[in-house]
Amino acid sequence: MSSTTRHTRRGDTPPPRTGSSENEVLRGFLDYLRTSIAAKVDGAPEPQVRTAVVPSGTNLLGLLNHLTAVERWMFLRDGVTDWQATFRAAPGDSVADVVARYRETVERANVVLDMCTDLDAPVPRPRAGAPGPSVRWALTHMIEETGRHAGHADILRELIDGSTGR
Repeated sequence: MSSTTRHTRRGDTPPPRTGSSENEVLRGFLDYLRTSIAAKVDGAPEPQVRTAVVPSGTNLLGLLNHLTAVERWMFLRDGVTDWQATFRAAPGDSVADVVARYRETVERANVVLDMCTDLDAPVPRPRAGAPGPSVRWALTHMIEETGRHAGHADILRELIDGSTGR
């Protein structure tokens, strides 16, 4: 099967071609993964989107809700008291609500990241307290966290309705 056929059939989006600086590469890959997971959740059917289809109890909507909390904690310095609770969306939240909240959080996080030109500097913290991790570490961690959960989302979405691809 040619790569063109595979691309069309699966709907895959190739990894980004970014600028040459470390910051551009890290930001490019993080945004690529953010877009991928939001697209994976967007349009998923109810109630399957919040139904656990694996023994761990993980569900597609909960993954995106969790990533929203991680973005807010890492870049906007919102507190989290119960990380396990972030893996569940509120019963009244629709798929569109959770996807919109994630995308809005990403936009706000990117405003903070736009001010970060030194990857060795700590992530700015709007609240008083201990300095954050370096911007480099935060971006690398968010790439790992988002990529890991995007992989989970790929499997969950395929189990729900057969949808594949990035």
